[in-house]
Formats: sequence, C-alpha cells, structure tokens
Amino acid sequence: MGTIAFFGPILVMLIALLALAIRILREYERGVVFTLGRFTGVKGPGLILLIPYIQQMVRVDQRTIVFDVPSQDVISRDNVSVKVNAVIYFRVVDAERAVIQVENFRQATSELAQTTLRSVLGKHDLDEMLSERDKLNNDIQEILDAQTDAWGIKVANVEIKHIDIDESMIRVIARQAEAERERRAKVINAEGEQQAAQKLLEAAEVLSRVPEAMQLRYLATLSVIGTQNNSTIVFPFPTDLGRTLSNVVEGLRSGGGNER
Repeated sequence: MGTIAFFGPILVMLIALLALAIRILREYERGVVFTLGRFTGVKGPGLILLIPYIQQMVRVDQRTIVFDVPSQDVISRDNVSVKVNAVIYFRVVDAERAVIQVENFRQATSELAQTTLRSVLGKHDLDEMLSERDKLNNDIQEILDAQTDAWGIKVANVEIKHIDIDESMIRVIARQAEAERERRAKVINAEGEQQAAQKLLEAAEVLSRVPEAMQLRYLATLSVIGTQNNSTIVFPFPTDLGRTLSNVVEGLRSGGGNER
C-alpha cells in the first residue's frame, strides 16, 4: 500500500506530462515551435513531441481560405457611387512568417483586401468596372499578393462578385446604351448607302464606256419584268435613238425653211 501511494501520484504526473508533450498535426497543418519564447522551427505533419512548459506550438492551417470581402462603397473616377463586394482565395505558404511577422494574418489580409478594392476601383470609370472585370481582378490580385508576401501569404485569386448601382444611374446607363445602339445603326446605314452609291457609280462608268452594254441591260430588265405578273410593261427608250431622231427632225426643219 505504501508503494502504491508513493508511485501513484508520480505515474499520474508522468501521464499528464506525456499528454502535454504529444501533438498530432494533420497533413495540411504545420506547427511553429517556440522554445522559451524563441522560434526553433516548423514541424509537421504527423506526431510531434514537445517539452512541456518549455516549448509551445502554434498550429497553422495551410489550406486555401475563401474570404468574402464585405460590400465596399466606391466612388469611380467619373464620380459614380457604387457598392462592390468580392471574394479572395489565399493560403499560408510560410508558416513561420504567418505567425511571427503579423499578429493575425486572416484579419490583416481581410483589411488589406478591402482597402485595395476601394483604391483600385476608384481609379477606373464605371464602364471599365462593368466591362473589364477580369483585368480589375488581376490588378487587385497582383497588389494583394505583393503586399502579403512578407506575411507568408499567397493570394491565388480575386473575383469581383457584384457591382450595385443606384436606380437612377441604371436608367441613365440604359438611355446611354440606347443612344449608342441608335448611333451604330445610323453609322451602319450610312456606310451601306455609301457603298451602294460607290457601286452604282462604278456600274455607270462601265456602261458609259460600252454603249452596247446599256442595251443588254435594257433587255435584261425587260426579261425580268416579263417573268412577273404585270399588266403594264414599260419599254425603255434608247437615248441614242432619241438623239438620232432629234437630229433628223432638225434637219427636215432646216431643209423646209431653205425651200421657202
């Protein structure tokens, strides 16, 4: 009984110390170990043994973190107020720097993402925000990745989710889009008229060089009219024949006048 009473507390103490010394890290986890407050290495994954009360370990999850950036009020370069929210994908690539260089890397990355989103979008017009979203995503991602590199963070992707516009601005954009469509329609119509006039001019020049071509064109037109159900057929009067008859009439008049 005396032996059990003596070794019992010691055994319990050893079990407690062993429980404090053993750590198990999953495949996606790393442990940043400090010995008497000094950094002594990154361990894991698997079974880790620590010296109780002398060594401490901070777990770091290295999986990709998906963070939804809260909606931000942004004033575009053309003074349009919009609300924009985005989502960022990042992960820890250096557990040592993520623990030592920044107090809370999640919060730091979140705050940096919000300020960067406002800063980058504020340099662009509303039309660019709506039409060049991929470019803006890349710009924000590059800035965030460069600034979080010192924290051991890798920003893999940034996606702008929604750009909310006031109702009055939506009506203005709709009128602007309608005016742009009308302008394009008028330009296309004018270009078509110009091309048609150019072709007619070329055709007239070809027909003027060869008079017989005009007669062939007359015959082709008569052929087209004859195939249709028309009650009236108009025969074109050749201009050369008209000039010839006019000359004959003038000659007869001149001759009659001389006889008198």
